[in-house]
Amino acid sequence: MTNALMRGLVAAVLALTPFASSAPVHAAETLPLAQAVASLQPAVESRDGYSRSAFRHWTTGDDPADGCNTRNEVLLDEAVEPPEVGAGCRLTGGRWFSYYDSTWVTSASGLDIDHIVPLAEAWDSGAFAWTSARREAYANDQGAATSLVAVTARSNRSKSDQDPAEWLPPVADVHCRYVVEWVGTKLRWSLTADEGEVAALNQVAESCEGWSVTYEPAA
Repeated sequence: MTNALMRGLVAAVLALTPFASSAPVHAAETLPLAQAVASLQPAVESRDGYSRSAFRHWTTGDDPADGCNTRNEVLLDEAVEPPEVGAGCRLTGGRWFSYYDSTWVTSASGLDIDHIVPLAEAWDSGAFAWTSARREAYANDQGAATSLVAVTARSNRSKSDQDPAEWLPPVADVHCRYVVEWVGTKLRWSLTADEGEVAALNQVAESCEGWSVTYEPAA
């Protein structure tokens, strides 16, 4: 009963958010990291009703004419050394850098495309109230360079659906970058954050002097 009530309140807030500002819907904003964390809407999270199938992903991507799905388009965008593209967008060769674990990868099959804010976490944070079309847009979001990232399958599966209170990249030097991308994605999609998550974000932000978050609200 409590979860249902909280979800109803969160859904109402999300529905009203676009009308709360006179700024253009797509106006990009840059905030110091600590201020960006403070801008997150707090809420109690619940995974009730979640199914990964609620987020249709790896669709035809930003360019349906290229024959590549979202996954392969991200791989092509993030390749340090571009792979060869064969029939059916089959990728061979190429070289990528997985920043989570500071690992070079030379085969596309060794990479996962990670949602910086996992699908389950997005559901908990407000996507439960979205239409299926908006969830699909989120799951395939190439409108922000940091929404999707190519990383080793090992690091992605270690992260799973955990938030920064439960998991941070094993390479400590990239924690500021990771938190900036996490917060930027949540602000881009007007997703909420729970108490433990905000505490973890603030703890990392304390050692990220000079870092800022730039995000553009999703359509």
